[in-house]
Amino acid sequence: MHGFWGAVVGALAGYVLGTFPTAVVVTRLATRGAVDIRSVGSGNPGGLNTALVVGKRWGAVVMLVDAAKGLAGGLVGWAIGGDAGAYAGATAAIAGHIFPVWTGFRRGGKGVATSAGSVLAVFPVFFPLDAAVAAAGAIGVRNARRAIELSSAVWVAAGLGWWLADLPNLWGPEPSWGLFAFCAVSAALILGKFAAGARAPLVVE
Repeated sequence: MHGFWGAVVGALAGYVLGTFPTAVVVTRLATRGAVDIRSVGSGNPGGLNTALVVGKRWGAVVMLVDAAKGLAGGLVGWAIGGDAGAYAGATAAIAGHIFPVWTGFRRGGKGVATSAGSVLAVFPVFFPLDAAVAAAGAIGVRNARRAIELSSAVWVAAGLGWWLADLPNLWGPEPSWGLFAFCAVSAALILGKFAAGARAPLVVE
């Protein structure tokens, strides 16, 4: 299934994968149902809050599973709808993590770990640079939000450059307008989530 409908079905599959409430499930298992991660700490259902509340190992589990959701969204979308499905599925996985339908499109995570998995699936050549920019930003400005803003700007610029120059993308799908759309929409979703929570503690999850 390729073309428009392949992208639509790929996006639906990616979205559903992205909505899996990793932090909620993991913290309930770790505390035998005593803790709802959305009601403690920063209230954000992500890896860092989980690490602070129930331990670093559990936080790492949440981050890995959240990244796996993004990776799976891109790969499943690719299997369903080809290149367009891959980009749609990867983007939708991030959207599902941030805006899960099961909670009325509220109380989702910030999407950073999920975006890392998505990048690994559909823009693998950028993955090392993405990690380096995020780390450098965090060290240089000591502010998670600033680091994400810097990383997002480089991410979108790279997507545009790879599409226009038709550069190699390792095992990822062929660079196209879909790559640029994936980068731009995903970055906007994550930055929007950070902006919405600007008055809350700034954490990368």
